[in-house]
Amino acid sequence: MGLFDFFKKDKESKEQQQALDEGLQKTKTNFFDQLSKAVVGKNTVDEAVLDDLETLLVHADVGIDTTVKVIDRIEKRVARDKYVNTSELDRILREEIVELLDRNSAATGSRAILDRPDNTGSPFVIMVVGVNGVGKTTTIGKLAHRFHSAGKKVVLGAADTFRAAAVDQLIIWGQRVGVPVISHGMNTDPASVAYDAVQKGVEMGADVVIIDTAGRLHNKVNLMNELSKIKRVMQKVIPDAPHEVLLVLDGSTGQNAFLQAKEFTKATEVSALAITKLDGTAKGGVVIGISDQLQVPVRYIGVGEKMTDLQLFDRHTFVNSLFKK
Repeated sequence: MGLFDFFKKDKESKEQQQALDEGLQKTKTNFFDQLSKAVVGKNTVDEAVLDDLETLLVHADVGIDTTVKVIDRIEKRVARDKYVNTSELDRILREEIVELLDRNSAATGSRAILDRPDNTGSPFVIMVVGVNGVGKTTTIGKLAHRFHSAGKKVVLGAADTFRAAAVDQLIIWGQRVGVPVISHGMNTDPASVAYDAVQKGVEMGADVVIIDTAGRLHNKVNLMNELSKIKRVMQKVIPDAPHEVLLVLDGSTGQNAFLQAKEFTKATEVSALAITKLDGTAKGGVVIGISDQLQVPVRYIGVGEKMTDLQLFDRHTFVNSLFKK
């Protein structure tokens, strides 16, 4: 890496950190303002403080089950250490949240593509799922930009053929990023689109193929059948495709996002999560709860409108930003 590349990378890192800090501002303000009020005048972490903390975590949409788990772990630390003052609560809470996220943080799947050698002989296939309105197609566009900017060859497949807007939007993203989009138009067979996209990826020696799919969760049986068919036809070209099923969730919906995630994991084998729209909500704690309860890794988080605002999720960076005063 040359000196120019080093400074460029350092600048990009600082810009991403700033975007993350700003994106989580509503969650931080909501949570830590209330936490400060809860511990004012207290010298130790007693039962009343823990009760207040439990309420705050639930309000931050961490979720009941994960909140109970966090409180239980803190209670055990307080009992073990005998005396824990309220000034240490931030540090303990930070450590416990990182510990919860640690189990689902492996740098595998699509986030490892950037470290993958080019032209390995077979593209990495990502099938993207999620209900309409969560930012699914926009996330695909931003993901394509991330890979394309890193010098990777990308192909997009517009297999959400039940919404004209989804097909058109993906084509626009492809033009904007500078990557090919395979589309058969609206009301065509999604599996056929996916097949042609994967075939195109193989022919051009692509590094990654990203397939958009319909998000009609209200009819789970049909959705399950459709996604299964898409998988089967892709496997005629690449036997182990898709290599990742990425579920996109709208973080601003809080626990509704968690309910959607549970339904999608019943409909298909979700292997990774992208949580969007965290910049417009005080419910950023949903990232912690969803990852913990589903035992599925969070790969990406969306913290703004810019192309670069879809960030790789790093548990330490996320938690440090969340606790930054």
